Amino acid sequence: MRESKVKILGTGSSVPQRVITNFDLEKMVDTSDEWITTRTGIKERRIAGEGESTSTFALLAAQRALQAAQVSPEELDLIVVATVTHDMLFPATACLLQRELKARKAASCDLEAGCTGFVYALSLAEKYLRGGGGEKALVVGAETLSKILDWQDRSTCVLFGDGAGAAVLGLSEGEGILATYLGSDGGGAHLLELPAGCSRMPASLNTINNRLHYIKMNGNEVFKFAVKIMEEASLEVMKRGNVKIDEVSLFIPHQANIRIINSAAKRLGIPEEKVFINVHKYGNTSSASIPLALDEACQEGKINRGDLVLLVGFGAGLTWGSALIRW
Repeated sequence: MRESKVKILGTGSSVPQRVITNFDLEKMVDTSDEWITTRTGIKERRIAGEGESTSTFALLAAQRALQAAQVSPEELDLIVVATVTHDMLFPATACLLQRELKARKAASCDLEAGCTGFVYALSLAEKYLRGGGGEKALVVGAETLSKILDWQDRSTCVLFGDGAGAAVLGLSEGEGILATYLGSDGGGAHLLELPAGCSRMPASLNTINNRLHYIKMNGNEVFKFAVKIMEEASLEVMKRGNVKIDEVSLFIPHQANIRIINSAAKRLGIPEEKVFINVHKYGNTSSASIPLALDEACQEGKINRGDLVLLVGFGAGLTWGSALIRW
C-alpha cells in the first residue's frame, strides 16, 4: 500500500467587484501609473465595498472550492482561515465561516502568519489529516486589507488589495502534498506591522491621531528579505520532496511585487513560462495571494494531473513557507 498523502481536491476564489486602478490612485495621492507599474507590476486592485468583510469573500471562495471538490460542508473535519484582517478579534473568522457553511462537525480556527498564512494553514491542515484528525479539511486565505490601509500613505496604499482563495484537502493514496517547509524570524517583526488596536497599544485618541491603526512597512528591507528567502524556501522544500528545479511544472509565488517574483525565479533558474503571475490584476492580497493564484491557474488549465506545483510565500512576522504538490 502506498503512503497516504493529502491531496487538493478542489480550489475556489472570490474578489470584490470594485476595481481601483493606478489612474484612480493618481487622484488620491502623489503617485503615477508609471511609478507604480515599474516598481511593483501592479495595474489595479480589488477593494471591498460597504458591508463586505473578510468572511464575505472567504465564504464565496469556500463554496466554490467545495463545489469543485464535490465535497459537502458536512464532510469537513477542519476549517482553517489564514488572515490578518479578521472580521473581529474574536470569535475566529473560521467560526463565522463554519456557521454560514453549516459545517457542523468541523473544528475551526484562524491562523495569522502574514502573507505566508495560506502556506502555513495548508501545512498544518495536511499534518492534521495525516495525523488522524479527520479525512477532509478546508483551508482559506482571505483578506480585506483596504480596511487597514492608510489611504494618505502612497508607499503602502498602492500595494494592497482584497480577495480570498480556498482549497479543500482530502486523504489520498496517490498524488498530493509531497513536502512543506515553514520558518520565521521575529527579529524582523518591526519591518511590517500594524502597531495599535490590541493589548500592547490599545485604541485611544492618541493612536487614532497618529494613524497607528494602519499597515506600516519598511519596503526596502522587506524587499531584500523576500528575494533571499523565496529562493531559500523553494530550495529547502524541493530538497525535502527529493525533486529538482527542472521537474517543477508551475511556480506560484506570493504575488507581492513583480520585481521580487522575477528576481526569485531568476535566482532559482525557473523559466518565465513556468511562473504564474496575477499581481497586475489584484496587487498584494496577503494570505489570499497564493490560493487566489492557485485557483486562477487551475481555471486557466495551467495545472494538469501529474504536474509538480511549487508554492512559496513570505510575510509579516517575519515568516516564510513553501509547499510542493504533485497534482
